[in-house]
Amino acid sequence: MKKRYLCLLVVLVFAINGCAVIFQKGRSSDIEKIKTLEGQVQDLRSTKSLLEERLSKEINDKQVKLSMAEKGLVITFVAEVLFDSGKAKLRKESYPILNKVVAILQEEVPENNIGVEGYTDNIPIKYSRWNSNWELSAQRALSVLAYLESEGVSPLRLSATGYGEYKPVASNDTVEGRQSNRRVEIVILPRTIKKAEDTIVEIDETDIIEEELK
Repeated sequence: MKKRYLCLLVVLVFAINGCAVIFQKGRSSDIEKIKTLEGQVQDLRSTKSLLEERLSKEINDKQVKLSMAEKGLVITFVAEVLFDSGKAKLRKESYPILNKVVAILQEEVPENNIGVEGYTDNIPIKYSRWNSNWELSAQRALSVLAYLESEGVSPLRLSATGYGEYKPVASNDTVEGRQSNRRVEIVILPRTIKKAEDTIVEIDETDIIEEELK
């Protein structure tokens, strides 16, 4: 179990720094980095538990899904919960759900940056103002970002990305799969720590686990 947990911390290092790092046995700075990462993982897990409580109805109705991923804590919305078909303007019915998320972002993780990501299925757009699914996904992400800002989330914490049809999570050959692919994700990113050296990973797992993660 500890070995798997160490691997999660190492993945989090890559997610935060975007580079490779060295952990050396007995080096105090590395012990502190591991402790910092351990705390960040626990913070995100606690936030996930709170979101599960406050979004329990939406989760049970399969409108929202929560998951821990390499990039952070991911809140996935079925697109139809937020938008009408082919549209990028938020439905008023989505405001109460988004407000629950805003409360968590402001109260529990006020120092974490937030990424908003839009995705679509692969069905070409025919009856819409958008030239492509890519444009639609980007505008939907921007609409959610703008709403978060309007409700008090600092714009310095926010970013938006549109992926269009190019990162599906299910097959587009079925109705259910296409619905899963039409989604918006709000990602709570780990807090940034000091950038580590750009070098290859050299980890003495046994020594770190036994000596530094007890």
